Amino acid sequence: MSSTKINAENAPKPVGSYPHARKVGNLLFLSGVGPRKAKSGPNDSAVPGLELDHNGNFISFDFEAQCHSVFQNVKVILEESGSSWENLVDITVFLVDMKRDFQTFNKIYASYFTTNQPCRTTVAINALPTPIAIELKCIATI
Repeated sequence: MSSTKINAENAPKPVGSYPHARKVGNLLFLSGVGPRKAKSGPNDSAVPGLELDHNGNFISFDFEAQCHSVFQNVKVILEESGSSWENLVDITVFLVDMKRDFQTFNKIYASYFTTNQPCRTTVAINALPTPIAIELKCIATI
């Protein structure tokens, strides 16, 4: 079975050499999607709710803003790939601070998934490649 690489024009650029998504049959596999602002590059500090000082230390941090932004980025990639939010079937959530962020994430997640409820796994991780607190790995149908 062949597969097709997809890069979304209106999503943040990947931080490595990989596509935003890959279509295989009627399935769409999204690479890890973070909350960086649309069209930003991997070295941009365009993370909603995050302000760093000149040494890279946190000045301000808004996890809710990152949640809303990551959902928007997933939606953009899905739509530019020929799928939709309602076609999500599986989501893996990566949080860098489970204790601090899980309750907030769970509340915001529930507001986005009132009708479609994909399978979900949430894991705590040590770090992500850019200064973000959340990343999603998604599978959808087309």
